[in-house]
Amino acid sequence: MTGTSICPDPPTPDCDDRPEVPARAGRREWLGLAVLALPTVLIGLDGTALHLAAPALSADLAPSSSQLLWIVDVYGFVVAGLLVTMGTVGDRIGRRRLLMIGAAGFLVASLLAAFATSAELLITARALLGLAGATLMPSTLSLLSNMFRDPGQRRLAIAIWMTNFMVGGMAGPLIGGVLLDRFWWGSVFLIGIPPLVLLLVVGPLLLPEYRNERAGRIDLLSVVLSVAAIISVVYAVKETAKGGLHPGTVAVAVVGVGLGWWFVRRQLGLSEPLLDLHLFRRSAFSASLGAQTFGLYVLAAMQFLAVQYFQLVLGMSPFEAGLWMLPTTVAGIAGTLAGPYVIRLFRPGTAMTVGFLVAAPGLALMAAATGRWPVVIGLSLAGLGIQLVLALTYDVVISSAPPERAGVASGMGETGTELGIALGIAIAGSIVTAVYRAGVSVPAGAPDSVRDTLGSAVIEAEQLPAPLAQQLLTTARDAYTNGVQLAAVMSVVMVLILAATTAKLVRTR
Repeated sequence: MTGTSICPDPPTPDCDDRPEVPARAGRREWLGLAVLALPTVLIGLDGTALHLAAPALSADLAPSSSQLLWIVDVYGFVVAGLLVTMGTVGDRIGRRRLLMIGAAGFLVASLLAAFATSAELLITARALLGLAGATLMPSTLSLLSNMFRDPGQRRLAIAIWMTNFMVGGMAGPLIGGVLLDRFWWGSVFLIGIPPLVLLLVVGPLLLPEYRNERAGRIDLLSVVLSVAAIISVVYAVKETAKGGLHPGTVAVAVVGVGLGWWFVRRQLGLSEPLLDLHLFRRSAFSASLGAQTFGLYVLAAMQFLAVQYFQLVLGMSPFEAGLWMLPTTVAGIAGTLAGPYVIRLFRPGTAMTVGFLVAAPGLALMAAATGRWPVVIGLSLAGLGIQLVLALTYDVVISSAPPERAGVASGMGETGTELGIALGIAIAGSIVTAVYRAGVSVPAGAPDSVRDTLGSAVIEAEQLPAPLAQQLLTTARDAYTNGVQLAAVMSVVMVLILAATTAKLVRTR
């Protein structure tokens, strides 16, 4: 790599005019990369294992439909709202220090979640996990970029770092399934304890400290506005799905929209905004960030619903459900690895369009058929196509921004990732809940609580006489399946719109 000359022009006799060359990483840096892999594996494990645990924790804590969705996705909303802020905090106090603080917080919150005795306490623990999790991603990526200065080594290190998400996602269903078959639902939150302890012990020994004395100012009001706007709107959606449209939920939605408008206006007026909204004027940036966010919306939603379908409708054990999710994970890894090769054949916009068009038939299969094989095949096709898109979007998001705004663009990309996952589970879950509540009929003698969730219906059926239990389970499972199929239809429409939108990148990039 050609560096910048360090000598004056003309050079003095005692000055070496050879260009600066970035130092290559040594064994200490590669061992440090292994340490940085621990939180990325942890995040992959935590998400997929929790999806498996949802039916079991529903049976124990008896959360309402909206509480169950909050348990699953409040983590993502908190992370999305704080990612950019935590990146600035790390620059100020030290990136390694923030990583250690976040790891310790994640450990404590994991223990709180594992032994939660109520749905409200579990939601609180998940929110605290989100607070701690928001420190992990920006800390690991920024430390990695400082440790690996050589471009070739840095690309390899980032590829290894990203692969650990998929490794964690693949191991989560298997490890979580084994734990859930033998222990209580809270055991899935203990999966991360060993890697967190290891990170806290060896991190200070192998990871260097970096801080930026010129770090930007943190606008706390913008942080509060962004999180409050997202949670208010999603709360209104969930409550509407649960109990219909009421003045209270409408008021919350209006407040959320108003807070969002205030947030946008404030960002446009700040010299150091939390989100640089001017980047959205670049069509390549906005289209690729939208593809990333809504692609993950679709994938996260359908994966979450598929895991519930396997257990609650088809009657699989958690371990069986985890095994049947493996083809989707393998297909996703194949899509990710195919990204660099597909980009050699097509321009970025065309390659993303191809990915979405691969996903559409899979989602259509999930919408038109029932049973394990249509769901597995359909979800695998969706994972293959959408992961192909995601392998390309991150690079386009960063490269389409001005070089001096690359760091901000990277943070916005990470925010879009977390927001897409959280919104997918929240909104698709609310749609299924609304369809379920409208379609389930309560047989005489069954409690009205079976209208709340399919998990409640399965639990109550165990207390009823066999004919009545079978009648209840049939109507409840049919109603839930209808909801999943509707969510799949809406996902087909979404990926087709995304395919058409990303195709425009061919003309703008």
